Amino acid sequence: MEGHRSPIIVAVDVVLFAVRDGKLHVLLVERGRPPFQGTWALPGGLVEPEEPLSTAARRELAEETGIVNVPYLRQLAAFGQPQRDPRGRVISIAYLGLLPQTEAVRGADDAARAAWWSVDALPSLAFDHANIVTCAVQRLRCLLTEDPRLLFHLVPIPFVMSELRHAYEGVMGKEIDKRNFRRLILRHNWVEPGDMRPNKGRGRPAREYWPREGVVPHAPSDECP
Repeated sequence: MEGHRSPIIVAVDVVLFAVRDGKLHVLLVERGRPPFQGTWALPGGLVEPEEPLSTAARRELAEETGIVNVPYLRQLAAFGQPQRDPRGRVISIAYLGLLPQTEAVRGADDAARAAWWSVDALPSLAFDHANIVTCAVQRLRCLLTEDPRLLFHLVPIPFVMSELRHAYEGVMGKEIDKRNFRRLILRHNWVEPGDMRPNKGRGRPAREYWPREGVVPHAPSDECP
């Protein structure tokens, strides 16, 4: 005879990235309720019975931070260590998202506060969220190496080449040669030139660029094609 089994709960967590001042940042919320009340964590929560996972991720992000428009959001991985949540057996499906800038955020629902944090200076995180963020940073770097066009999700449009390069450096955590980077972007014919952007200082104006139609990659769907 089988013993009593506790129910398995499914949750979602969102690792939302943006580049600010040349540094990769992640959006965190301060938990307003137990467990880990007062501790910073990723936005997320439980999935409703009839709710698709990606819908739950976007809903929780909007409820806890006020961000409703994330053009690029994809599944990252499942996290299900038995003791990851003191409330019981909770399996979390983590999502990786990209924004072109660090938008203003507000804590709401069961989040007391929301704020952008540099991935190089994170606070102590609830649950196993430090591990999730580490996994997401590594995955983002791999994705960007495979397809540099993901950079277009991390800069406002139009952009100047230095903004695109700083976004790349922010994700990868290292500086690169600006001439080689420029040649990489232009060689693939991913962008088309726009107007000159006036320089606020004494330097020369910089050329603005737009991604060519169909170049910006979409996040893969949760569903099989």
